[in-house]
Amino acid sequence: MKKIALLALLMANLFASDIAWNDTYAQAQAKAKKESKPMLVIITTEQCRWCRKLEATTLSDDEVVSKINSRFVPVHLTRDKSVYPKNLTAKMVPMSYFLDGNGKILYSMPGYWPVEDYQSILDDALRKVKK
Repeated sequence: MKKIALLALLMANLFASDIAWNDTYAQAQAKAKKESKPMLVIITTEQCRWCRKLEATTLSDDEVVSKINSRFVPVHLTRDKSVYPKNLTAKMVPMSYFLDGNGKILYSMPGYWPVEDYQSILDDALRKVKK
């Protein structure tokens, strides 16, 4: 019985480090206004291999997940399928946008970035928010 409980605890910890994505842009924007946090909008496409790499590596890293969940209101959108403002053009994917609660773009960064670089991007975005 103890082994089963320990195994269940370990499994829960393995799956606990997920980004708390909002379902829609509108939901994320409302939450960002309410909590006075910047939004992190990540736009991808279904067939983009760099998008999958960003999701599987960088956006799965425990430190990145923790920083995003504690400091941002995240939403993951699919270009040409999700509803979002036209000023978020996402000509390249993946695309990371950092916006205020009113939808004003504060900072943006195209492409795949490894964990260490993405940590720096998150820090840069937070500095832009404070200005």
